Amino acid sequence: MDATDEMYLVVDELRSIADLGLHFAQDHYDKDRYGRIRSLSARLVAVLEGRAVADAMQEYRESVVHATPFVAAEAAVFREGHILLIQREDNGLWAMPGGATEVGETWAESVERELREETGVQGTATELLGVFDSRLWRSRAKQQIYVSVWLVEIGDQQSPIAGPETTGVGFFTEDNLPDLSLGHKKRVPAVFKLVRGDLSTPYFDPTNRSRRAAASR
Repeated sequence: MDATDEMYLVVDELRSIADLGLHFAQDHYDKDRYGRIRSLSARLVAVLEGRAVADAMQEYRESVVHATPFVAAEAAVFREGHILLIQREDNGLWAMPGGATEVGETWAESVERELREETGVQGTATELLGVFDSRLWRSRAKQQIYVSVWLVEIGDQQSPIAGPETTGVGFFTEDNLPDLSLGHKKRVPAVFKLVRGDLSTPYFDPTNRSRRAAASR
């Protein structure tokens, strides 16, 4: 990768940070900071391509944020047949540790980061268990999300703790699951089946044609 390619990756990452920040930020000071990050990204584009900053900024304004399905990753951590779950701060419901994949990291890196941020433990992604379409797994997300679920190994000596966005953590058996967040109500039981080998890995949602054929049997 040459220096120009590397700079374009930096530009893309800066713009992603800015767009997400502007979308979710409530404080006007934060919005101003994210706006400045977006402007810096546009300035870099202008320098790289030898054109006006205003033209680059106009393209940014005209493009749609999240024009493709959102990408996320979740960690399936098991210990003696128990799965690790976190209690979400926003709704009090339980889920596998996970969140959005950020620009500049691989899917496996994102799931390891999310696990660390939400439970305080270091883990290594060892297997992709499946990719789940939020539309088909009873999620109420406003945007279509592709959720990858990874088998993640952690050391026996590590003890998970609640992070800034969680109010509780714990290991649960398949027959004694807590009140799960939407989407996870189906996905967590499916993960147990994937780990046991009852479903083949990596799982992926079938095409419409395949679903229709299965429903007609």
